[in-house]
Amino acid sequence: MKIVIAPQAYKGSITALGVAIAAEKGILKVFPEAEVLICPVADGGDGTLETLVEGSGGEINETNVTGPIGERLDASWGAMGDGKTAVIEMARSSGLALLSLDERDPLNSTTFGLGEVILQALDRGFRNFIVGIGGSATNDAGAGMAQALGVNLLDENGKQLPPGGAALDKLSEIDLSGIDSRIQDCDFQIACDVNNPLTGPEGASAVYGPQKGATPDNVKQLDKALGNFSDVVKSQLDRDVENIPGAGAAGGLGAGMIAFLDGQLRAGVDIVLDTVELKTKMEGAKLVITGEGGMDFQTVYNKAPIGVARLASEMDIPCFGISGMLGENYQVVHDYGLESALSIVSGPMTLEEASANAATLIENSVEEALRLVRIGMSI
Repeated sequence: MKIVIAPQAYKGSITALGVAIAAEKGILKVFPEAEVLICPVADGGDGTLETLVEGSGGEINETNVTGPIGERLDASWGAMGDGKTAVIEMARSSGLALLSLDERDPLNSTTFGLGEVILQALDRGFRNFIVGIGGSATNDAGAGMAQALGVNLLDENGKQLPPGGAALDKLSEIDLSGIDSRIQDCDFQIACDVNNPLTGPEGASAVYGPQKGATPDNVKQLDKALGNFSDVVKSQLDRDVENIPGAGAAGGLGAGMIAFLDGQLRAGVDIVLDTVELKTKMEGAKLVITGEGGMDFQTVYNKAPIGVARLASEMDIPCFGISGMLGENYQVVHDYGLESALSIVSGPMTLEEASANAATLIENSVEEALRLVRIGMSI
């Protein structure tokens, strides 16, 4: 019997690979002859870098880059084991979590550091990129990233624009002649799980600007600047990015990725499942096990366990989930392909205790679940 284990990490507790290894031990206690295939997954958000790198036998690298407000910092990025694919989370170089409340500056913060990370990956020979764009501190539509890669963003006097989203109001010319020539040989898959357009009441500035420190007046200023960016991109690059779903993600970085890098915006979980070739690995399986740290009604919104369950359902393979906890209205996952959802917690314990003993709890829970499967097989 072939069983596929495809869990997400339990955030703050155990990696996706650690979950899978523990689950495998539980399976083999009940079905020692089973063929168990481990395939850690993620949804494009926090932990995607580690999951893809660890699961593929790759490595995590660090490079010193420009932070969102111009400070120097070390940003990590992943090299997958295939030797071809780089995994980058923009939040590591240009993220909101890198700044204190007082440092947040959406008018002037920059994605220049993201471009520097891409450059190092290019220097290392990588041409396939998976870029997660959640958690940004910026509202510059990827202008800083583009400038780091050699794009000239000029005002009406032919001068390079300064960093930040506010400066895009002065954008008059986009000169691509200096862009790194290696970009044309690259494929950029952009993990994007929001559908906001670039501008307007549902756009980047209005929806996400306030959490980055924007006042109501700042929001209007930034929205106007992104509108000008969109107009110039349309007229000079022949790309209409204004209303593309996801263009407003990460302060307009979604739009910038399309305009400058010909990136493809896709749900993060879909990118990951394609990258790890989960569908191929599921072929011939009799059971799929997935899971995440906490399963509740939010799990159905493009989280990794639902992506796994959806794929299993399409292939007529039963699938259940093992999670650290079951939260509010978790039962809705049953309508999305997860036929059962179980918690690893075996009795009263603190979160710290559960986290410290996660591997053992997962192993024991999976063992008990598989004992029920064995009973079902005998009925």
